[in-house]
Amino acid sequence: QVQLEESGGGLVQAGGSLRLSCAASGRAFSDYAMAWFRQAPGNPGKERDIVATINWNSARIYYADSVKGRFTISRDTDKYTVYLQMNSLKPEDTAVYYCAASMPQNGVGYGSSDYDYWGQGTQVIVSS
Repeated sequence: QVQLEESGGGLVQAGGSLRLSCAASGRAFSDYAMAWFRQAPGNPGKERDIVATINWNSARIYYADSVKGRFTISRDTDKYTVYLQMNSLKPEDTAVYYCAASMPQNGVGYGSSDYDYWGQGTQVIVSS
């Protein structure tokens, strides 16, 4: 069992930066693949969109095309934390951002159904 808690969201102007954190608790965090997803406002029924993924040893990292070159995912195993550094933010990045964990036997996935544990989300609003 893994519990996840996101923090770091907020209101920022376009072109600005935010760093999201996802603190994990539970056993064997270092074995889990981690990801960030987001869900834009006004689309509660829409599946969450993948933003970035990172495997257990940070050797495999994936970014959605929409954030490539602007966002950086990283993990600190000692601190049981995953980060999402977001630079050059755009209004279209406005969303609730969720941290997710995939059990070791499942590995890295690119859809929300590939992940087993979720945080509650943190709101990011980018004003134009």
